[in-house]
Amino acid sequence: MAEYSVITEGLRKRFGDTAALDGLDLAVPRGTVCGVLGPNGAGKSTSVRILSTLLRADRGRAEVAGCDVRTQPRAVRRRIGLAGQHPAVDEILTARQNLCLFGRLFHLDHATARRRADELLARFSLTAAADKQVKGFSGGMRRRLDLAAAMILAPEVLFLDEPTTGLDPRARAEVWEVVRGLTDQGTTVLLTTHYLDEADRLSDRIVVIDQGRKITEDTPAGLKRAVGGDRVEVVLHEPAHLPATVAAVGAVARGVAPVVDEEALRVHAPVSDGVSALTEVARRLQEAGASVADIGLRRPTMDEVFLRLTGRAVPKPPPVDPRGRHRKVSPRRAAREQAAREKAEREWAERQRIEGEWVAAREDSGAGPAPGAAPAAPAATRAAHEADRHGNGVSAA
Repeated sequence: MAEYSVITEGLRKRFGDTAALDGLDLAVPRGTVCGVLGPNGAGKSTSVRILSTLLRADRGRAEVAGCDVRTQPRAVRRRIGLAGQHPAVDEILTARQNLCLFGRLFHLDHATARRRADELLARFSLTAAADKQVKGFSGGMRRRLDLAAAMILAPEVLFLDEPTTGLDPRARAEVWEVVRGLTDQGTTVLLTTHYLDEADRLSDRIVVIDQGRKITEDTPAGLKRAVGGDRVEVVLHEPAHLPATVAAVGAVARGVAPVVDEEALRVHAPVSDGVSALTEVARRLQEAGASVADIGLRRPTMDEVFLRLTGRAVPKPPPVDPRGRHRKVSPRRAAREQAAREKAEREWAERQRIEGEWVAAREDSGAGPAPGAAPAAPAATRAAHEADRHGNGVSAA
């Protein structure tokens, strides 16, 4: 059994003059969660689309679950699951009907599809809502159902492209619990997200990419240590105790003078041995009789890590009009245009995912779904018609 579930070497992809991926190297160990972080346009979604066979790379090699994505796309599809930024379930159908539909598209017979649907409904805590229409579901329930649909074939590798976008904190916590449960059972998860706390809590390792390249890779704790390590922080009640506090913190500081915020009555400094340093500062402050409002050992947040690692990125040029000259736009108009572009990209990627599943089913059978398959939901039917009309759903070798 291979040590890594996902491997990429020198992966490159261009869209016109834009390099979406510029030599991306990844190696995701089996049975782990790998978080992929990066600013907008860094190449996160492009890499997921290539690894899930929805898009061809221009150069480089990619391997998923031991299969080459370029030469063995059908074998890859049988071993993966994919959940995009927005749930791809049909609101008119019930939860059970949705899962049975996906099962039939994957060529499970009716009895097996029904049995697998019931297993997944129980696994994702949706049994009580199994026969209710999805349009009445909360955001967290829809996302859990979408993840269940991605798990129809018990995939070795699950790709999650910003899975909690738009969810409230409670719904996000539900998704986190499900994802952790999947990895406990051996599934490898590659997660792209803009929520840094999500990557911090879920990921065994984090890859930071920018401009299509990997900047760094480490565990969440390792990235935080690399950025700044631990620091002792003390907040006082009385300004008169600032000198004694500066002396106490300075005695354990890592070769630098403590930082003093006189207005907030806060003193902090980096330290090497966090627990020992905190104990020593507390002892000195007690001996000095300082009135302490708060004392603690602080570590850099993932926000600080992200800003430190990507803050040197080259800013995007201003928009260019059709005549090739840079044009000036107001911040409000620029924000509207960016939001419209991102929405169009999300919708296109989701359409490609649905078309890819349909075309993969047709390719595997040679003539479409098995006779007697469950009737396609309206959304799936529209995607199928698009795929048949354009003939460009999933690139097959």
